[in-house]
Formats: sequence, C-alpha cells, structure tokens
Amino acid sequence: MSNKYIIGIDGGSQSTKVVMYDVQGKVVCEGKGLLQPMHTPDADTAEHPDDDLWVSLCDAAQDLMRHFAGDKNDIVGIGLGSIRCCRALLKADGTPAAPLISWQDARVTRPYEHTDPDVAYVTSFSGYLSHRLTGEFNDNIGNYFGQWPVDYKTWTWSDDPEVLKKFNIPRPMLFNVQLPGSVTGYITAQASRATGFPQGLPVVCTTSDKAVEALGAGLLNDNTAVISLGTYIALMMNGKQLPDNPQWYWPIMSSVPGTLLYEGYGIRKGMWTVSWLRDMLGESLLQDARARNLSPEDLLNEKASLVPPGSDGLMTVLDWLTNPWEPYKRGIMIGFNASMDYAWIYRSILESVALTLKNNYDKMCQERNHFAREIIITGGGSNSDLFMQIFADVFNLPARRNMINGCASLGAAINTAVSLGIYASYPDAVENMVQVKDTFLPVEKNAALYEAMNKGIFRELTTHTDTILKKSWQVFHGDLNEVDSIQSWSNA
Repeated sequence: MSNKYIIGIDGGSQSTKVVMYDVQGKVVCEGKGLLQPMHTPDADTAEHPDDDLWVSLCDAAQDLMRHFAGDKNDIVGIGLGSIRCCRALLKADGTPAAPLISWQDARVTRPYEHTDPDVAYVTSFSGYLSHRLTGEFNDNIGNYFGQWPVDYKTWTWSDDPEVLKKFNIPRPMLFNVQLPGSVTGYITAQASRATGFPQGLPVVCTTSDKAVEALGAGLLNDNTAVISLGTYIALMMNGKQLPDNPQWYWPIMSSVPGTLLYEGYGIRKGMWTVSWLRDMLGESLLQDARARNLSPEDLLNEKASLVPPGSDGLMTVLDWLTNPWEPYKRGIMIGFNASMDYAWIYRSILESVALTLKNNYDKMCQERNHFAREIIITGGGSNSDLFMQIFADVFNLPARRNMINGCASLGAAINTAVSLGIYASYPDAVENMVQVKDTFLPVEKNAALYEAMNKGIFRELTTHTDTILKKSWQVFHGDLNEVDSIQSWSNA
C-alpha cells in the first residue's frame, strides 16, 4: 500500500481545503476553494449564499486533481470532514431549500422551526456534502452537536418522543447516521464530473471539524490537550466516560468510535480577530512587509517578538462575537500608552487568546481533577514561533506542533486509512501518519509573569468591564430583561 493515496476534505467557514496524502501522512498535493462572504443582513443571521459550500468543494477538488501527477487508480478513498453546529435545509431531492446556515447564525442555537414546506431534510454540512458526493442520505453521527436529537450513549438518534419533540425534527427528516470511519457511499458519475474525483471511490465519514482535527493532531491519550486555532478556537482533551452535568466543559464524540473528547469553552471569532487587525492595518502593513520581503504575518510576528511579555499591561477582551444571551458583550483593548503601536496590539491579542484558553482549561481540569502534561497547537496560527512560545509560557507546559498543522484533513485521512484496513487501529495509523515538528518549552520568568498577570488582573477583567457594557447596552439597545429570559431558556 506504500504507493496508495487518500484524499482528506476539510470544510471550513471561509474555504474548503482538500489534501492528498500518502499512507505515511505526507502531503502529495493540495487544493483550495474559497467561500463567498457570508450573507449577514443583521446580527442574528449568517448564511452561505447560493450553493457556495458545494461550489467551494468542487473548486478545491478540481484544484487538487490538477496538481496530482500520479495514477488516479492509486487513490483508495476520501475522508469527508466539515464544520459543525451548522444546518442545511434540503428538498426531497437533496438540493438546498434555503441558504445553508452557518454556526454563527442565531437559529442554530434554537430548535428547528418548520416554516418552509419545501424542506424535507434537516442535516449538517457534512450530510449535505456527503449526499452531493454519493447520492446517499447518510452522515456521521459525530457532526450532530448542539440542537439535534442525539443519544450520546448509543451514538445514534434518540428514540425518546420527548427529545424529538424538544428539537422539533421528525425522524423522517433526519439522515441515516453512521459511526466515524464508516463508508457513507461512493463517488457518483455526476460528482466525479463536478469534482474530478474518480468515480466509485469510497467516501468515509469522520466527525466534527474540531474532533477530526484532534485526531489529525495525534490526540489519543488523556495527558495531552489540543488547541485548535481557527475562526472558533477550541481546546480539547480525551475522555472516557459521559459525565453527569459538567459545568466547564462538554463531551463531544471523537473521531474514534466509542471514545469522547472533553471540550472546554473556546473563543468565538478567535483567529478572525488576528485577521481583523491585519486587514485594518491595510496597505501600510503590506508596504512595510514588501519592503522587508516578508509576509504581513511574518512582519507582525517579528515586530511583536520585540514587545516584552505581558505587553506592559495592554490586554484584550476577545468578545468580538458572543452568545445570543450575552449581546451586551464587546471586544475591548485596555492599557494603552503613547509608546505602543500595532505590534503591541498584535502581541496583546495573541497573549489574550492564550490567557483566555488557559482560564477555561483550568476550570475544566479542576472540575475533572485531571490536568495535561503537554499541549499540541494546531491551525495556521501555530506557524508563529512567537505564538507557540506564548502558549508554552502561559500554560507553563511544553507546546508541540506537528509537521502538518492544518490537520483536520489529515484526521479525515486517518479515519479513511483505518476504515479501509490500511492500518489495523487508530494508534497504528497515528503512529505512522502524524509527524512531530518541534516543541517549545516554557521560559520560567515569562511563565511567572503571565501567572501574576492572569491571577491578579486578566482573569477578573470581564467582571468589571461587563458592568459597563451592560449599561452601554441599555442606553443603545434597551432593556436586558429579555436577554435574561433568553439565557434562562438556553440553559434549560
């Protein structure tokens, strides 16, 4: 099997990435298809326009196949991964009845409302893409996280009438669900023409985007935490049992059937905030970067590495996108002085990402009475040596990154490799397909400074700023009693 290839699909919020791997986990070629800007007519709506998800996958697939110089007969399978907490409303023939609904849309935080008679199926993004690729109405159970009638003990749909009533999705409107690593179908002739994928290839389901990324990072034990740097930043550890009423984390299905991930609270629009700063700087940053023959990101990292740890007290509250029951929250930067420029702002954002995750991690681990011994950082942000060192210092743990840091597609390939019998087990596949690049060790004096900064100031920051922001909300938007009722309903 040494000359065989696996395709991993990583569907995201801004693009679809498709990567060809050999069975040792080395990248053979890649393709990418950009998504259009989301339709956001108001603060509660975030929709993908047209048939954007499918078009993006087709563009990425065609890009991939143009770069593939090998024999198509050596491609053995496709692993499909896609973003979670989204909703696709489909007609009886599997085509969209309405624009696909992003995880950033308020509707996905509520039970489904059947207002359109054309809707025959309610499914996830992976379900929609699986149907387009195979013609089947099959999906993986692990991507149904949130407002879905899932039985987490049996890894299938609940048959409890009260649960079905609560989420308001009749069983005939739900796809058939399978365990991660199952074949959902085979590439149809129509899908082959649209994507360039060989007809008849098996399509293997994975789990949600974060869980499959954890697998691609090599997370198989409970002594490691994975931090996934994306539009939504997540922190995950392995779990073995379904906990009763956890307060500071929640269990999700991992990409390894029968095992769980415990996920601490993350950061919505986390790495988007970094992109926001880069784009706000605009042409001036681009000119500076061109003059140094650097990318804008490399220039930001170079300049910010000269800023002292702690940014002399410049701190950022990363509430650029908050929960529907906390609409008063806003992003905040506090602690400026006249000597600071954009490098200080950039470092402050990076430090605040690490500090926010550290506080969420501590709450989760204290509740579980179990802490990690190392962290793995994934996603494009891990390309930054500065960011890696900040994580190591803030967590006071070794921070590891792998050769492949955008590893959701690798996780999908690992699922496929085990499904097709290329490897006998997930530990086997991870050992052969996940390669470590380097590890950053904490600097003792920096770790002590971040601990003092966090314990004395940063950890308590929002308890003070939220008081002001609630007053601001009342001036500009009205009564918060309605918001309190939304929170009570959501908690219920």
